[in-house]
Amino acid sequence: MILLQSPSRYLLQILSNRIQSLEKGVELDCQWVEFDDIRYHIQGSVKNPNVLLLSVSLPIPPPETVLFGGLPLGALEAIKAAYSVVAQILDPPRDGFNLTLKLNLAKLPPDEEHKHALLTKIASVREVVMGAPLRAVLRQLVTRTVSDLGKPVALVHRPNESFFLVPQVDKVTVIFPMRFSDSIDTVLATSFLQEFVEARRTAGLNNAPPCLWSPSPPQELKEAFTEALSANAGFVSFVIFSRHVEGRKLDRTVWNLSTFHAYVNYHVKCSECFMHTRMRRQVESLIQALDRAKPDSEKAKRNSPSRSFKRMSLKDDNNSLGSRSWK
Repeated sequence: MILLQSPSRYLLQILSNRIQSLEKGVELDCQWVEFDDIRYHIQGSVKNPNVLLLSVSLPIPPPETVLFGGLPLGALEAIKAAYSVVAQILDPPRDGFNLTLKLNLAKLPPDEEHKHALLTKIASVREVVMGAPLRAVLRQLVTRTVSDLGKPVALVHRPNESFFLVPQVDKVTVIFPMRFSDSIDTVLATSFLQEFVEARRTAGLNNAPPCLWSPSPPQELKEAFTEALSANAGFVSFVIFSRHVEGRKLDRTVWNLSTFHAYVNYHVKCSECFMHTRMRRQVESLIQALDRAKPDSEKAKRNSPSRSFKRMSLKDDNNSLGSRSWK
């Protein structure tokens, strides 16, 4: 199984190429979309090659989520803590975007290792912004200062879709309503999630977060909006304890939870592609078997030369008649 990487590879490539071509002063204007409908737009001018404008658009939030200035709770503080050295938040952001950062590449550290680490952090702006509220709740497990005990907190992670956090004193339950638009994807995802839960029970995964799947909403979501509980592939719950967010585990846990639906969707599509490939190979082998089973007489009839007729035009017909009259 594959785990998605937090840095945007395309954004990291653009930043690295920009650093290498500062003396050339190349005009830069790129837009692209990544999974879960995260849109990026980066611009750079020839006059001031050290300054870049990076804009990010987040998925459309559902009604049950709460945003502050178009950003999730704690996103501004997380951005300032991560990029205060090289980035400035522009208010208001560019039209059609939730966040615009003014990057000053001249303030990057001279050391190559630290420079690459900071560029990688900039390329992970999606994780910093989208994971800010989840990171804040999980940090409370370590400090034992959990607020709003037992009250579901909705966080956006896909267009018009959210997942829920249910904080407790010693744990945080993360619940994902799994929705798929295609009926085949729904069947494959349901089977995949059930196997996913069974795999968690193996001896080698004892330290992993407990995982549960249910076709109906868990009891923890009894206070959630009814519209937010429509899920045709069931509900997946993870129970996060303090040991899962200690030290560097926090960033990995935040990223894996934030992209869990994309992770499942990726493997569902891969499974569907694999089955289609197997079906095509099976059909090809059956056709070859049918060809080998045909009798020799039919093969000879099929391989025998067929008669062909040439269609003559009126001009050719007149010429042939004229030649006969001369004879």
